[in-house]
Amino acid sequence: MAEVIKMPKMSDTMTEGVLAKWHKKVGDKVKSGDVLAEVETDKATMDMESYWDGTLLYIGVEEGTAVPVDAVMAVIGKEGEDYKAALETEKGGAEAESEKPKAESANASKAEDKKEEAAPAQGGGLSEEELAEKGVTVIRMPLLSDTMTEGVIAEWHKKVGDKVKDDDVLADVETDKATMEVMGYATGTLLHIGVEKGSAAKVNGIIAIVGPEGTDVSGILAGGAQSAKPKAESEEKTEAPKEEKETTTSDATSAPVAEGSSDSRVKASPLAKKIAKDKGIDLSQVAGSAEGGRIIKKDIENFKAPQAESEKPKAESSEQPKAVAAAAPVIPTFVGEIKFTEQPVSQMRKVIAKRLAESLFTAPHFYLTVSIDMDNAMAARTAINAVAPVKVSFNDIVIKAVAVALKKHPAVNSSWGGDKIRFNEHTNIGVAMAVEDGLLVPVVRFADGKSLSHISAEVKDFGGKAKAKKLQPADWEGSTFTVSNLGMFGIDEFTSIINSPDGAILSVGAIQQVPVVKNGAVVPGNVMKLTLGCDHRVVDGATGAQFLQTLKGLLEEPIRLLA
Repeated sequence: MAEVIKMPKMSDTMTEGVLAKWHKKVGDKVKSGDVLAEVETDKATMDMESYWDGTLLYIGVEEGTAVPVDAVMAVIGKEGEDYKAALETEKGGAEAESEKPKAESANASKAEDKKEEAAPAQGGGLSEEELAEKGVTVIRMPLLSDTMTEGVIAEWHKKVGDKVKDDDVLADVETDKATMEVMGYATGTLLHIGVEKGSAAKVNGIIAIVGPEGTDVSGILAGGAQSAKPKAESEEKTEAPKEEKETTTSDATSAPVAEGSSDSRVKASPLAKKIAKDKGIDLSQVAGSAEGGRIIKKDIENFKAPQAESEKPKAESSEQPKAVAAAAPVIPTFVGEIKFTEQPVSQMRKVIAKRLAESLFTAPHFYLTVSIDMDNAMAARTAINAVAPVKVSFNDIVIKAVAVALKKHPAVNSSWGGDKIRFNEHTNIGVAMAVEDGLLVPVVRFADGKSLSHISAEVKDFGGKAKAKKLQPADWEGSTFTVSNLGMFGIDEFTSIINSPDGAILSVGAIQQVPVVKNGAVVPGNVMKLTLGCDHRVVDGATGAQFLQTLKGLLEEPIRLLA
């Protein structure tokens, strides 16, 4: 019988996998344990094995395609077997599963219909929309940040029964990012507080209700309707807010000076109030352009002081220079654009990420740094290049010196093997090279026995192949130690992640002209810093330090490299 292969769940957080590569094709014989494909999960690229013997009859996913967990990928069975029946069976099961939520939603909708039909039996009261027409405003928890799901009431500034105006701050709400003010944008009496101080409310959940005094809001809170009030009573209730508004209006017009002196009585957004405060602008003099005459940021920015203000006596203006100077500077508003591009991760970058992560999180790294006096090395390089068939770089000299030093310190030329440590007697030096897609590490083999000219020619050849993407696996396999040089980029010193399975890596900085002390006098010098990264499982601190001392001696007296 044909067996359907599905996308396995290869990690606890995996929801889908990308089919990186098929190792079998349709018609190939498959045995239990054979690797069918490579699957890239959210954590790593892993092998997907077969648990059946037979012939690969069907492949349903192309390479590079994302596949949800449990989705059909392939079918294995006897050669010539009709696999379509197995696919149809699998498809039918999937459709049956997908029909379940539809049936459940249909039943749920019927239940909701029944509830709505039963609602009038509770009394047929006023809905939220009907109450809104009568001046009742439901205050809900606003979405104050893009990641906010709920807010905590940090402080209520009003209590039930208090009079509320549309620009009053009702409460302080603590979100996942900051504590912010919540305004009701409603006028009336605070009829209900739905969330106590210190409690959380979901976004869009009811936190308060504002409306005419005495309004019954139990219908909104219960989620259903309440019995309708007698017409006469409701008319009296609707008349009350009118009288209130008239009283409020008359109070406002009878005391214009008092109102104008307080920003809390003016309709303005919190941002507008802040900018006005910073600029020293009286909000009572600003005309609002938003709905209901509300002042917004644009109105403050476009506000110009009346002529009478600018023509005050010079004596008065001269009395307040310190106050003006003490005003906080206004930071101009800059609006930028969020913009980015994305590209798929290359196979090279995937391998680099995998290997470096394994090295860093598996090998306990520690670092040792030493300064090298490069005066003699610079003189030696000049003399060598005068007779050498190819130009020798400082990096070539470092590679040669490292190889010679490793012969004297085999513990640094080692690698961790779990239940054993390998001490290499040969010196294969990996040379880290940056390429367009990442980093390659070709290997200079048996570097201790090669001349500087030989090393230089080999490194140059590797560099050309690396840029042309012509390096072969044999070129980068088998290193016992790695050298990474960023000195040509002006980097003073840095640390590197060990190139597994090596036990150490050397980071080479730039040669810097600095003052140094020689024979008791401060003179100009040329100093280069080397940092040795060690795997503490195989290289101890003292061992690494002794290696660096030997390397320092070789570089400061390069004639020893030729001995």
